[in-house]
Amino acid sequence: MINTLIVDDDAMVAELNKCYLNQVSGFQYHATASTLQQARALLMAAGDKIDLVLLDIYMQQDNGLDLLPTIREISEQTDVLIISSATDVGTVKKAFKYGVVDYLIKPFQFARFEQALVSYREEVNLLDLRENCAQSDIDHLIHHKSAEADHGHKKLPKGLTVITLRTICEWIEQSKDREFSTEMLANAITISKVSCRKYLIYLSESDILTTSIFYGSMGRPVYFYRLLPEKLAALRQCYQ
Repeated sequence: MINTLIVDDDAMVAELNKCYLNQVSGFQYHATASTLQQARALLMAAGDKIDLVLLDIYMQQDNGLDLLPTIREISEQTDVLIISSATDVGTVKKAFKYGVVDYLIKPFQFARFEQALVSYREEVNLLDLRENCAQSDIDHLIHHKSAEADHGHKKLPKGLTVITLRTICEWIEQSKDREFSTEMLANAITISKVSCRKYLIYLSESDILTTSIFYGSMGRPVYFYRLLPEKLAALRQCYQ
């Protein structure tokens, strides 16, 4: 679970962010701090146990950006996601210089919040499974490329990331001699079935995977996929 601290002096906004957070699997609410002093105390007490901070910038007594150096001093493992109404270029540039993983401008829709957290969760989970990174992985992390990012000369559909695509393609290559379902793949690489399904549809529509449908006893169709031998090169090209 990704242990998350909320830093916001608006009690209603903090509670809304907590509610949103609880709707995204893989995240655990740690506490809420309404001042930077409280946030620093919580971070000091928790050490490396806080994985993510949802940080406001415009606070009545504080500027949230002042917490970023403290976070870096306390833990190299703690990431920050900015949630703020601050839109001036200087503030945004300073936030990203400290390596924030995303920046949400208030007000925002839950879908954007969910997208930010799901993308962060999948990158954390997938990198934890790796011993080495490919250039495409590093490019993605540095530039924080998401659904609209270029992959080589081809854009990935909305909701897909390069790192997750590479992990899926590598698993499919290792399992190229057998059919597999969405559930099998999702469980193997620890991502949601909904997210996994999007990647499999993309690969199927790219004519890399063949699809067959099996109707079980309950009448609910189960999709099975298989990589054809002649499509192995095309699969590898997806993530290289």
